[in-house]
Amino acid sequence: METVAVQKNHKLILNNRKAGLVTGVLDVLSFNLNEILLETEQGMLMVRGTDLHVNRVNLEKGEIDLSGNIDSISYSDIHSTAKQAGSLFEKLFR
Repeated sequence: METVAVQKNHKLILNNRKAGLVTGVLDVLSFNLNEILLETEQGMLMVRGTDLHVNRVNLEKGEIDLSGNIDSISYSDIHSTAKQAGSLFEKLFR
């Protein structure tokens, strides 16, 4: 029997580059005032800007709310398999 991986939905809603809602979040790997690194159903998501804040995290629902001055959003198809992978992604996105 062949197992097919079912990919869940992922949504990114951004309002005026100041506030956002992200769904399909598996984990928050790191965040500070300049970068937020998330593992999502669609791969790694890096949000960069200034004065960034994670306002609400609900990993049971896979949702986060963020705010700040958002300059860029980028994806990587690599998925984290362990917590130590966070340091690898930090190096990749610098």
